[in-house]
Amino acid sequence: MIASDVRLGEGVLIHQPDLVNLYGCEVGSGTRIGPFVEIQSDVRVGANCKISSHSFLCSGVFIEDFVFIGHGVMFINDAYPSAVNPDGTLQSGNDWVCLSTRIRRNASIGSNATILGGISIGEYALIGAGAVVTQDVPDYAIVAGVPAKILGDRRAKQAIRKSAAQTATTSAIS
Repeated sequence: MIASDVRLGEGVLIHQPDLVNLYGCEVGSGTRIGPFVEIQSDVRVGANCKISSHSFLCSGVFIEDFVFIGHGVMFINDAYPSAVNPDGTLQSGNDWVCLSTRIRRNASIGSNATILGGISIGEYALIGAGAVVTQDVPDYAIVAGVPAKILGDRRAKQAIRKSAAQTATTSAIS
């Protein structure tokens, strides 16, 4: 279901629109959304992003441009979830604090990662599959594990890859 209050940019591609749940959100131009994705109200997805199948973007998530979200990624927006108040009455929207989460430009989040609320993932950061991210991730950091820990820097990995590609090209020409 795509609710009438959803704002879609030009060229947004929603695979199997009958198998998504979008309401009260904004999706930037050129973004692709896979099946079985839910994007709640007060979420903004930037331009040219990819949101893979079975992912859940809860209220309070802000995704900048060029971000990759793998399959089954879950965002959390409540630090202390509960169905009821201390007096036993059911909680309403006024009984909890929605934590804001920001994913910066060009970040990539691997399949089945869980992103806790109230954090920021830096530009070009890479989150490993299955990671549980509990704190801010710096720009270019590579993190993985439960809880996620910094394992490296994307700039270093890209330099190694570029050097290997140049060596392979030089060898092929020789």
